[in-house]
Amino acid sequence: MGEGEVKMEEKKDQKKELIKDSKLRLIVFESAKELGDRVDYHLVKKYNLDPNKYTFKVPIKENFFADGHSKVEIQESIRGKNVFMMTDVGNYSIEYKNHGYTNHASPNDLYIQLLDGIGACGSHADCINVIETILYAGRQHRKNTRENLACAMYLHYLDIKKCVKSVITFDAHDPGVEQALHDTEFANFFPTNEILADYINDTPIEQLKNIVFVAPDNGATGRRNVYLNSFNTQNIHREAGSFVKQRDYNVLVDGKNPVISHDYSGTGDLEGYTAIVPDDMISSGGSMFEVIEELKKRGVKHIYLVVTFALYVDGIKKFEEYYNKGMLDGVYTTNLSYIPEEYKNAPWLHVCDCSKLVAKIIYNMYNDLSMSPILTDKSAPIKLLEKKISEGKK
Repeated sequence: MGEGEVKMEEKKDQKKELIKDSKLRLIVFESAKELGDRVDYHLVKKYNLDPNKYTFKVPIKENFFADGHSKVEIQESIRGKNVFMMTDVGNYSIEYKNHGYTNHASPNDLYIQLLDGIGACGSHADCINVIETILYAGRQHRKNTRENLACAMYLHYLDIKKCVKSVITFDAHDPGVEQALHDTEFANFFPTNEILADYINDTPIEQLKNIVFVAPDNGATGRRNVYLNSFNTQNIHREAGSFVKQRDYNVLVDGKNPVISHDYSGTGDLEGYTAIVPDDMISSGGSMFEVIEELKKRGVKHIYLVVTFALYVDGIKKFEEYYNKGMLDGVYTTNLSYIPEEYKNAPWLHVCDCSKLVAKIIYNMYNDLSMSPILTDKSAPIKLLEKKISEGKK
């Protein structure tokens, strides 16, 4: 360790042995450790080995210098291996020292760390596949003023360097950023089945009989339709609605143009319905609270927010208030990006485990198997619904 360098954490599991007769290797950064450990467990199980004895994870060191610079060291050979590198640039719990001050790692810090990890592999790995569970700068996907298209620039950099075979992500805010890539595969997956499986298992049958699927804004109408079709069974009465969000583009508050109004389009009489409001993410939740209030005015009895990423940039206090007032029944999200442990204990928050999905993606990609079943099969929720309803009738 060099002068002034502070060891962040040594991710080395002494109890487990790397699987020698496989070219598959995982490099899991600390930002994605909890999910990465689960993914490793499921991958080892797929090969009928004991996950308590064997691992695909290559031990690494993630170090920060006292001036804030960082360095990644790979502790085992990855020569000739097929490497899958996992990071969560949304994990703000990672701490490091910079000139004596304690900093929380930002997406920019973790993005640079990812590039450092790729560089540490050099030309030794047979191929490198990057798994960004939440895409770096994914919401910076278009220009409104003199600003950079950061996500496209980052992807284009990986593409022209020809150092990465594929970029794997989940629920990209704008999948069109794929156009920045020409020689690198871009695979965008949705955890719809995983979220709906938990929701259906948790929810009483009475709440499933009359459901309205609501898009919180124009950008979420496609997602709403996916959820609507996932409940396409004669046992459920379905309605669809959407809100049109009007913003003041002359004003910028906390990096966002404030919402002036939410106008609802859809069936007006929703008395006694259950509402499912799907979106890609919750940031502060401000616009979602307006949606909740408008739906309650229309007689909706139960409201569930369904998102891939729950960022909670302003905390969860207001969500708890809405839950305690009976305005909100629950939020369903995933473990694809960091959520503090204390938040997970909230009775209204349901965090769906996507580690099996990630493991299946890695397994199929490594073994050159088709991705179509993972990308297009939406039959699981319908089967689960019909099974639950039929068992409830007995």
